[in-house]
Amino acid sequence: MRIFFYAPFKPLDHPQPSGDWVIATGLYDYLVKQGHVVQKVSSLRSRWIFWKPWLWIPLIRERRHARQQIATFRPQIWLTYHTYYKAPDLLGPVVCRQARLPYVVFQGCYSTKRKRDWRTWPGYVMNRKALCAARLVLSNRREDMLNLERLLPPNRLAYVAPGIHPNDFSFDEAARSALRRDWNVGEEPVIISAAMFRPDVKTQGLAWVIRACGELYRRGKAVYLVIAGDGQEKPRLQRLAEEQLPGRTRFVGKVPRSEMYRYYSAGDIFAFPGIRESLGMVYLEAQSCGLPVVAFANGGIPEVVRNQETGFLVPLFAFEPYLQALDTLLSDKGLRRKMGQEGQKYVRSAHDLDQNYQQLEMALTRVAGEHLMESHAGDVAL
Repeated sequence: MRIFFYAPFKPLDHPQPSGDWVIATGLYDYLVKQGHVVQKVSSLRSRWIFWKPWLWIPLIRERRHARQQIATFRPQIWLTYHTYYKAPDLLGPVVCRQARLPYVVFQGCYSTKRKRDWRTWPGYVMNRKALCAARLVLSNRREDMLNLERLLPPNRLAYVAPGIHPNDFSFDEAARSALRRDWNVGEEPVIISAAMFRPDVKTQGLAWVIRACGELYRRGKAVYLVIAGDGQEKPRLQRLAEEQLPGRTRFVGKVPRSEMYRYYSAGDIFAFPGIRESLGMVYLEAQSCGLPVVAFANGGIPEVVRNQETGFLVPLFAFEPYLQALDTLLSDKGLRRKMGQEGQKYVRSAHDLDQNYQQLEMALTRVAGEHLMESHAGDVAL
């Protein structure tokens, strides 16, 4: 199948990886690996484009360029990854309508509260039009499915569970020994956390972990914290760590995703609260390597962590319950091992990317086939 692929929020060639970028590239790579011919239509990023008039002319050019590509590439379907009010797809619906090409969205989001704020109203309207134009909208979040059901009929919606490649995140005993030797932590339990140091909920979440570990240390708990990531908020986080957990926090910098399994393997607990976290691929990665998780029960996290089985999920901003969850795992090596083993099994049974994307691939094939039959029927009628 020949597929046009577009990611309006964060294009595949964007220099800063994120959870959205990981999912988009994983989807693209899967389709290519399955033998489909996938063409990236555009690198235009539509984030807040309705308040950026200097991008409107490039948008018109990209629409024209996409139509030109249709003549040579002859796509059978258009697939957009992630359209929502901040970054609505302004290419796919227009081009597909003009070219009579089936339009499909993976990870479409819909929220009516955005129409009540003048700052987000334009994005709400544009995103709603994109979703309504889609032959099929797939989502990897149950919460988003509930919202989408208010807009689209069931036959135009489908759920695909999020996933990773578990073999890329397997426990490595040699890496554990080497890193723990470098860190000089002996047999002490190590808490791992990871996020980009952006001035938003990511840094807020890391600060939460640092304060929690600091409080446990003041209560007499042996705590060693390792944080992977980098960004402009690093000096602030380092100052906080020196204040809260002096000499017991290690910043290892930005670690390539392909190397993160080594750091998960060296840890004993993965702690990151995930404030309004869409999904959080790090939770799947950490569990796949055998780490129990401590996070907030919000956003998409309950879809990728089994509370009381593969980790602990506590109410949003509940500090004492968060401390208690960490304390319980720090104190009980057997529980850590049991939850870690459950996490490994859980990821491999429910969140294997190749298995889950087979459903998406079948849906795309079905939509393309239905469109072809409709086109032939229309030709016969003429």
